[in-house]
Amino acid sequence: MQAFTAARAADTPDELWRVEHPPVFTLGLAGKPEHLLAPGDIPVIQADRGGQVTYHGPGQVVIYCLLDVRRLGLSVRALVTALEEAVIELLAAYRIAAHARPTAPGVYVDDAKIAALGLRIRQGRCYHGLSLNVAMDLEPFTRINPCGYPGLRVTQLRDLGVNLTPDAVAADLSPRLARRFSHDSV
Repeated sequence: MQAFTAARAADTPDELWRVEHPPVFTLGLAGKPEHLLAPGDIPVIQADRGGQVTYHGPGQVVIYCLLDVRRLGLSVRALVTALEEAVIELLAAYRIAAHARPTAPGVYVDDAKIAALGLRIRQGRCYHGLSLNVAMDLEPFTRINPCGYPGLRVTQLRDLGVNLTPDAVAADLSPRLARRFSHDSV
C-alpha cells in the first residue's frame, strides 16, 4: 500500500484491495499498548494508520481503499462518512439496521461494532481502509480494548443471521464503495 501510494501519479486509477489476514492485532499510530490486554500467541503489528488497536483474522472482509482523495475532492470526514455509509447500505440490504457514531468511527449494530475503519492519508492519497466482521472467531477481540474502548462489544454478520462467505460479502460491498467514490466498476 505504501509503495503503491508513493508511486502514484496524478492519473493513477484508484484501487480497492480485498484481503483476508491471518490472525493479527494491528496497533495504529495513536495506539496505546495498554489496550492490548492479553495478545497471547497472536502477533501484534504496528501499522501506520490512524486509530488504536484492532484484530484481523479469517472470516473478516478487509478492504484497503487506495484513493486519491484530493482528486475526488473529499475531506477526511467525508471519506470516513462514505466508507461508513457503504457498509450501512450493505447491512440494510441484509435487513440489518446499523449506524455510525460521530465520535467513534466505524459501523455499529445496536451497541456492538461490526465494522472498523483505519486510514492514512499522505499527500492527498488514502490507504488502509475498513474491516467488516462476517464469519470469524470473535474471541481475540476479548484480548484487546477494540479501537481503544474498554468493554466495546463486537458482532458479525453470522451472529445476525446472515450466512454468507467473506467473498460473497466483499463482492456485495465493493461496488457500493466504488459508487461512493464516483467509480462505475471495481
